[in-house]
Amino acid sequence: MKMVQVGRRLLMVGVAASVLTACGGADDIASPGEGVIVGGGGNGGGTGTTPPPTSTGPAASCPTGTTDRGVNPVVNRRNCGLPSRIASSLSLPKVAGLFYSIDGRVDVGTDVGGDGAAAGGQSATLSIDPGVIVIGQSQASFLVVNRGSQINAVGSSTAPIIFTSLDNLEGRATDTSSNQWGGIQLLGRAPISNCLSAVPGGSAQCQQQAEGTGSPALYGGNLPNDNSGQLRFVQIRFTGFSASPNAELQGLTTGGVGAGTRIENIHIHNSGDDGVEIFGGSHNMRNVVITGADDDGIDTDFGYKGFIQFAIAIQRPQSLGVNGDTMIEADSNPEVTGADDFTPRQFTRLSNFTFIQTRTGTRAIHLRGGTDYALVNGVVVSPSACLDIDQATTVQATGTDEAGPPSIRSVLFACTPRDDADSDDFEAQAFAVSTNTNNLFGYTSTLTSLFVNGANETAATPYNATLLNTSFVTAPYVAGNFTQTNYVGAVRDANDTWYRSWTCDSGYASFGSGGSCNSVPA
Repeated sequence: MKMVQVGRRLLMVGVAASVLTACGGADDIASPGEGVIVGGGGNGGGTGTTPPPTSTGPAASCPTGTTDRGVNPVVNRRNCGLPSRIASSLSLPKVAGLFYSIDGRVDVGTDVGGDGAAAGGQSATLSIDPGVIVIGQSQASFLVVNRGSQINAVGSSTAPIIFTSLDNLEGRATDTSSNQWGGIQLLGRAPISNCLSAVPGGSAQCQQQAEGTGSPALYGGNLPNDNSGQLRFVQIRFTGFSASPNAELQGLTTGGVGAGTRIENIHIHNSGDDGVEIFGGSHNMRNVVITGADDDGIDTDFGYKGFIQFAIAIQRPQSLGVNGDTMIEADSNPEVTGADDFTPRQFTRLSNFTFIQTRTGTRAIHLRGGTDYALVNGVVVSPSACLDIDQATTVQATGTDEAGPPSIRSVLFACTPRDDADSDDFEAQAFAVSTNTNNLFGYTSTLTSLFVNGANETAATPYNATLLNTSFVTAPYVAGNFTQTNYVGAVRDANDTWYRSWTCDSGYASFGSGGSCNSVPA
C-alpha cells in the first residue's frame, strides 16, 4: 500500500484523481487436512499467450438487466454489459455463448452510510452463478459494492466464477500480464480506525474514502457483523490499475467489511498492486491463494480485526519482471502522526500459511503502525530478510485496545537474516516474549511442488490456532473461526488438495487444476 495522507485527526485535503472511466454444489470440496483429492491434475499454465476458446455460437440475447453489446468476434460470444449502477437486484446466470462485462465503474447499490441513514442510500444485490465469466473492458473498469449492498458470487469447486480482463478473454494474457482492469471493491459498515473527520474510530460516523475509485466510495461504521455478501470459489485475474499514486486498485479491496461476509476459496492472480488489501472491518477469510502480486500479497490496514486461515502466496520469479514487495504488509498509517495508536487497533490473526517470496533486497513480512498481529503455523521461504517490525507502538504491551507485541508461534523461516537491517531492535523485542515459541529461523525448506509440506515441515511443532478464537475478542466483536490442525503451513501433504480445481495454473505456479490462468473456459 502507498499510504494515504488522511487520518482521524486531519481534514481530507482531496479525493484521489478521478478514474477514467454446469454446476456442482458450492461446498463440494475437501476441507484443509481431510486428504480428499478433488479435481484433476495437469498443468495448464504457460508463459505465452493462449488462443482463446471459441463457442459453438453466441447466445441469442442477453439476460434481463444487462445490455447487449454485440458479439465479440474473437471468442464468438455475446457481450452482456452490466449497468453503471445496479439499483436493486441483478442476477447473472450461466448461459452458453455469452460473457458479462464491466465498462468503467459499476456500482452495486448506493451508499447507505455508516448508520444506514445516508440521503439517497439504496441497498442492492448482485448475484452470480457458478461458471460465469465477468470481464473488465478496460484498465479503469472496476466493481464497487457499496455500504448496505451485497454481492453473492458463489461458484463451485468445479465451476469457479472468473473475474478477468478483456485481454485474458481474447487470449492475449501471459504470465507477465497485470494492470488490465481495476478489480473488486467490497465496502461495508464495520468499524475502522482512520476517519475522514474528527470523530471516534469505530463510530457510525467514522468513514473513509476507498482509494483508487475517484468519486466517493465510502466505507466504515459501527456494525462489526455487517454482511456484504459472499465471494466463494472465485478467481480474480490481471487487476491492479492505478489512476495516480495513493490511488491503486488491487485484486480485491475490502473496506469496513463485517464478519457476516463470507470470503472463501478465492484465487487472486497477477494483480498489478496488492493481492488483497483490507482496510479495517472484521471479516474473515479462508482458503486464499495469491499468485504474482506486483506489490504485497496481503496488506492489512486501519484497524482490521479478522481471522485468515489456509493461505498460499507466491511471487512471480525474477525472470518474469516485476515480482512483488512483501508477503505481508500490516499497519495503520505511519505517515500520519499518532495513527499507529488509533483505535480500534489492528489485530489480524493468520494461521496455516505458506509464502514463497522471490524478490531480493526486501523483507518477507513487514509489521508496523501499531499492529497487534498474530502469525501462527506458517512457512516462509525467501531470499531476503524474514521480518521487519517498526515503531515502538507495534511491540508495546499496554494501551487502549492493546493486545501486546506481535504473536509469532510455530513459524518456519527459510530466509536470512532474521531481522531487517535497520537501526531498531523491535524484532528482538517481539521474539523475547515468552509465548513466541517453536519458531525456526534458517531452516531448510523441503517443500515439494513449490508449496506442499515435506519432511522438515511435517516435523515442526504446530500451534493450536483455536486458542486464538477467543483471544482479545471484546464486544462488539465476535469469536474467530480457526480450526485446529496438526501441521504448520497451508498444505499438509500431497493428499491435502483444498486448493485444486477452483484455482488456475500459470507457468510459475501450478495447482494441478487443469486450467490455465492465461485462458478462460470454453
